[in-house]
Amino acid sequence: MNPLIIILGLIFIALLALIFTNIKVVPQSKAYVIERLGTYHSTWQTGLHLKIPFVDRIAKKVSLKEQVVDFRPQPVITKDNVTMQIDTVVFFQITDPKLYCYGVESPLSAIENLSATTLRNIIGELELDSTLTSRDTINAKIRVILDEATDPWGIKVNRVELKNIIPPREIQDAMEKQMKAERERREAILRAEGEKQSRILVAEGHKESKILEAEAEKQSAILRAEAVKESKIREAEGEAEAIAKVQSAQAEAIKMLNEANAGDAVLRIKALEAFAKAADGQATKIIIPSEIQGMAGLAEGIVESVKN
Repeated sequence: MNPLIIILGLIFIALLALIFTNIKVVPQSKAYVIERLGTYHSTWQTGLHLKIPFVDRIAKKVSLKEQVVDFRPQPVITKDNVTMQIDTVVFFQITDPKLYCYGVESPLSAIENLSATTLRNIIGELELDSTLTSRDTINAKIRVILDEATDPWGIKVNRVELKNIIPPREIQDAMEKQMKAERERREAILRAEGEKQSRILVAEGHKESKILEAEAEKQSAILRAEAVKESKIREAEGEAEAIAKVQSAQAEAIKMLNEANAGDAVLRIKALEAFAKAADGQATKIIIPSEIQGMAGLAEGIVESVKN
């Protein structure tokens, strides 16, 4: 085989390999900073790109995603001279890959030092109690300061959070005792409220019981009165019915006497019966009429009437 053909084939393969190795694909949420002959040339965004061999080089591959860095605890001193350890979490995003690449050396270290300095300045104006209760305010102040300071670096600070605030051991003990006393106080209040509610419920129960007893007594009295009333009504009705029956019987007897054309003898017998009833009883006083001598004749008439 001709050596020239072999050399040309090798050169062709080398050229193909060189071309393929300089074809670059930038993935999603990435950006490549390209330098040409040592100076900034362009920023490649997502897609297919061709790099000139030996002329262009990828200076930095930058992630455009939001990133989170957790900085180690920093010693800070409050306004009332209490030294605390505070660690921060910073959420940031690279908005300009060129500035991020050339704006500052070691951007993360710069952000950490800047956040520590800013934190000391803000906490130095606050007392311990304010520091413990003003996290949102401190976070907002640090975020604004860091965001303004990192703009020339192509970085946007989205959020800053104080992760832990660790006061000295003696302060922690005092705070724990205070919290324990507060919990005991709240427990005592809740217990007192519970006892109060219990007493109220018991009183309400007694009240309801008394009301129910009174209502029951009232209903019982009403029922007794109704029973007495009903008994008297029935008794009166019975007496009235008896009187009516007696009157009816008497009227019937008189009617029968009238229909039988009873004579004077029968009438005299009835008068004698009435006289006998009037005389019945120990307390009855009888005045004998002057016509007592006619009683014998009355008796004879009665006897004759009976015989007839």
